[in-house]
Amino acid sequence: MNQDMSIIALVLNASLVVQLVMAGLLGVSLASWTVIFGKFFGLKRVRQGNEDFEREFWSGRSLNDLQQATASKPQTAPLERIFASGMREFMKLREKRLDAVAQLDGARRAMRASFQRELDVIESNLSFLASVASVSPYVGLFGTVWGIMHAFVGLSNMQQVTLATVAPGIAEALVATAIGLFAAIPAVIAYNRLSRDIDRIAIQLETFIEEFSNILQRSAGQPATGS
Repeated sequence: MNQDMSIIALVLNASLVVQLVMAGLLGVSLASWTVIFGKFFGLKRVRQGNEDFEREFWSGRSLNDLQQATASKPQTAPLERIFASGMREFMKLREKRLDAVAQLDGARRAMRASFQRELDVIESNLSFLASVASVSPYVGLFGTVWGIMHAFVGLSNMQQVTLATVAPGIAEALVATAIGLFAAIPAVIAYNRLSRDIDRIAIQLETFIEEFSNILQRSAGQPATGS
């Protein structure tokens, strides 16, 4: 008895439920790869933009010049937006002639709020990869269990059962587990790598907030002539 045991034949000969599981897993895998590439390139742009602004920030330009330059840019990095929010709040409170402590506290709260917004954007879709990594193997296992159950139900009507009659049904079912792992493994690896990169960016942003706060603390109560 010669049977076509290629992957394509096994998928086409699988039961409807197993085929639906396979199709769903392939769709999820495609979506996860889209997220992975999008996040990798997006984080690369974020890191580059932050590094460019940090070099400009420590180049010796005044805070007022930096604020005007940031406001005139059509697109800015997260570090620039945090700087702009803190500087804007600091100048607003200074115009109201509040004391130095109030000026600094207001600027820090504004930067912290901006930091949280930026981190939410940077972490977007990361939970999707975590879900794919944790759920896909179980979905694939469900397809395998269903396929094996369907195969044994069909074998119950046969008078003589041999390995040649059992193997195709089991192989069809195991393909679902393989596709589940195919979707989960890249998602796990990418999630861990992206989480590490995001943690580094978060540390960079928090460090900048502390350093900028120190500069503002020295400037609090002084005429707004820059740093």
